[in-house]
Amino acid sequence: MDEKTEELRDIFLSVSESETVTESQEGSRGSLVDSGGDEGEQLRDLVGRLRERESFDTDLGTDTYVALVRAFYADADDETIAADLGLDTVTVFAARLDLHLLREADTDAPFDLAVLRRRADEGDEPIAADLEVDAETVAHYRRVVDAEDAARRANHRYQTAFDEILTDADLERRFAATEDGLEEAAEDIETDVSF
Repeated sequence: MDEKTEELRDIFLSVSESETVTESQEGSRGSLVDSGGDEGEQLRDLVGRLRERESFDTDLGTDTYVALVRAFYADADDETIAADLGLDTVTVFAARLDLHLLREADTDAPFDLAVLRRRADEGDEPIAADLEVDAETVAHYRRVVDAEDAARRANHRYQTAFDEILTDADLERRFAATEDGLEEAAEDIETDVSF
């Protein structure tokens, strides 16, 4: 210990009732996210909170929504999810949007989606005529835009929470693998450090 550190230690000891300067730094291993309950319970709670705040176009049971979320995060497409859950793809699509779960492909419209935002008060028919697409296409992408807007209004907190719940174990595995890989990568590094 240098002189300055000793002075600080002495000052600390004189003003505190403690006789030790250091605190044990040992802690239990934890999770990257709060695991207040099992994963299924957390997902059911999150779906319930989302359903209370937003109006859903679909009326599925909470467990069906949870299964849909799990399948979405397992990269299953809507057809696979529909087959697994005994639903049609239109219902799966609508339920995903209810849950703010959008795929990149959902926004691949044959026209600029900003048109739907600018013309939000107009019906689908006039917009479809102007864009030279059918009204069903406009209605489909209007639902996507509405889901994007709802997610944005909620600051994407539900998507973030789903990410945290469902990707925690994957993150732990990736970090563990990275740590092992770093040892190998750093093996040949020469260091010339003097203190």
